[in-house]
Amino acid sequence: MFESLKKKFSRTSEKLEEEIIEEAEKENNLQEESGSRFSFFSFGRKKEEEVEEDDSNLLPEAGEEAEESAEESQEEVKEETEEKKSRFWSRSKDESDDEETEDEPEEEPDEELDDEPEDEAEEKKSRFWSRSKDESDDEPEDEAEEKKSHFWSRSKDKSDDEKSEKDGDEEDKEEKSHFWSRSKKESADGEATGGLFSFVTEKTISEKHVDDILFELEMELLQGDVAMEVATEVVENVKTNLVGKKIKRSSDITEHTYNALRDSVAEIIDIPGKSMTEMIEEKKAIGEPLVVMFVGINGTGKTTTIGKLANYYLKKGYTPVIAASDTFRAGAIEQVTYHADNVGVKIIKHQKGSDPAAVAYDAVEHAKAQGKELVLIDTAGRMQTNTNLMDEMKKIKRVSNPDLVIFVGDALTGNDATEQAKKFNEAIDIDGVILTKADADSKGGASLSIGYVIKKPIMFLGMGQGYDDIMEYDPEWMLNQLFSDVDEEELAAIGD
Repeated sequence: MFESLKKKFSRTSEKLEEEIIEEAEKENNLQEESGSRFSFFSFGRKKEEEVEEDDSNLLPEAGEEAEESAEESQEEVKEETEEKKSRFWSRSKDESDDEETEDEPEEEPDEELDDEPEDEAEEKKSRFWSRSKDESDDEPEDEAEEKKSHFWSRSKDKSDDEKSEKDGDEEDKEEKSHFWSRSKKESADGEATGGLFSFVTEKTISEKHVDDILFELEMELLQGDVAMEVATEVVENVKTNLVGKKIKRSSDITEHTYNALRDSVAEIIDIPGKSMTEMIEEKKAIGEPLVVMFVGINGTGKTTTIGKLANYYLKKGYTPVIAASDTFRAGAIEQVTYHADNVGVKIIKHQKGSDPAAVAYDAVEHAKAQGKELVLIDTAGRMQTNTNLMDEMKKIKRVSNPDLVIFVGDALTGNDATEQAKKFNEAIDIDGVILTKADADSKGGASLSIGYVIKKPIMFLGMGQGYDDIMEYDPEWMLNQLFSDVDEEELAAIGD
């Protein structure tokens, strides 16, 4: 979920880290450290764990033990270093001895050599070279050709390698640009070994470090169906939060970028508003039902969402009723009736082509008479540009007097859903949004933009095709989806 948007955030952090580390390398202001480097998405979780560990070490008794443990750890590291150094020189010496042995011809024991006459020594030497020549002559032509072929192949490979080194400036540049992450291997808890650097002299993040990187982020957000005003707001907030930050280690860059992006997105997606459940309780307290009218274009899943909400609140102990006010579309009444029967709620309907406002009115009166707490009004899907149908929708609103007007949009349509919500809001003043197919949304443009653009909260997210696959929108949950590793079990458990 939102994988594309998450990758954009992660790349922004990587590019900034790369920019500053390359600059420090040119200034000879860089040194590599041992230890593990946090990945972008596991950073927040790791920091929380560190804080918990630090709190546990605040006990008086634990202070001295921590110091002793640190001293012992330093001694162990020193001993390991000396041992590795000793093994290194030992291996080097062994390899040197082996090379000398390989270069020397096979010799007889010293005692036998001393006893041999010079003539016999010369004769053995002659036989040695003779055997070498005979072995060479006895080699099959195929083997000789194969060796020759290997020789030229090695020469060609070497030549190609030299050519590749000359012509591979772009590859070298790319490799250099990613030298900060020398180890790509990550452990199960999100840490990567290697690639941890510190600066000899403390550095400061400046505008020159972030301008190009944030421009790229803005372009990528726009390509990911994020609304223009939202992309601009994110970039400006991140720039404000990053410029001037002091950094001592490469991990500081990841920390500051992570926090800047997370804080910026948190401000955008957290639009204040009451939940539908709270509003039901308020209306129930005065003996009236909560009346909710649903609007949107054809094909967004509006009718199915009504069925999901009826099931959702039925399981919470409320009694919903559905109004089939889409009297124009062929099969619309049958479709909403099918959902109502499946979840077990009452449906109020008239004949096809009848007045949709009258159907909504009758459903509200039924709920009041029967003491039902929730009225869900289905309306005909219509394009926001169709003036006549929009006027009809205004009539339904005027007659039924709903407490909530909710726009249902398809998350997969991205910026189109945002523009549709904007037009509906201008026409009839909507109160909230439900996004369908959010579980299949990799870009996240609509989820990030729609509430901020129309200044109305997202109330529910459709997370699948079943009646239980709907959840109340939670900004904190949304942040966790964008800034932590996706928990597939959590997604699977939605609606349980």
